Amino acid sequence: MTKDYYNKNAQEFFNQTVKADMSELYDIFLKNLPCNKGKILDLGCGSGRDSKYFLDSGFELVAMDISEELGKRASEYIGQKVIIQDMRELNYQDEFIGVWACASLLHLNENEIIETLRKIFKSLKRDGIVYISFKYGDKNYEKDGRKFTCFTYEKFIKIGKEFESKILQWFITEDVRADRKNEKWFNIVLKNF
Repeated sequence: MTKDYYNKNAQEFFNQTVKADMSELYDIFLKNLPCNKGKILDLGCGSGRDSKYFLDSGFELVAMDISEELGKRASEYIGQKVIIQDMRELNYQDEFIGVWACASLLHLNENEIIETLRKIFKSLKRDGIVYISFKYGDKNYEKDGRKFTCFTYEKFIKIGKEFESKILQWFITEDVRADRKNEKWFNIVLKNF
């Protein structure tokens, strides 16, 4: 199970990801937010890298992760408690100006992704923004006990037709980690019109 992997490998995952340069993606997310103050949800916060950036940028933040061990490390790193919760149980209403789900929804299956996206949109204020990323490709796979749901734009629209009108932009990027340059990511920014 994915949660077990992150609990067992929490320190290694923290070390591999906490310093990754996400500045280009932050810029895209922040420029699309409806305002420069408010509350952001970091859904699947992992090491806390992105949470720390948003906190340091002056936003209020809710950080959430399913892994207790990663949650402990992220809490220490950002100086704020991380909520340990399964994102499929998300239950907020009209609270966030932005939801950042970087490489987290990809561990759910297609049906769970769509249902979780519906909950994400309920959690957003009007004109709120969602950023999500998945491994780029058509075929889902499993590695080291983790499931990965992959997307191309065409595959995303096929299963997520209801969200097509909410898409602001989508793009493909290389992994920012030096040893993963051959891995591609499908990124998508959506708006709660």
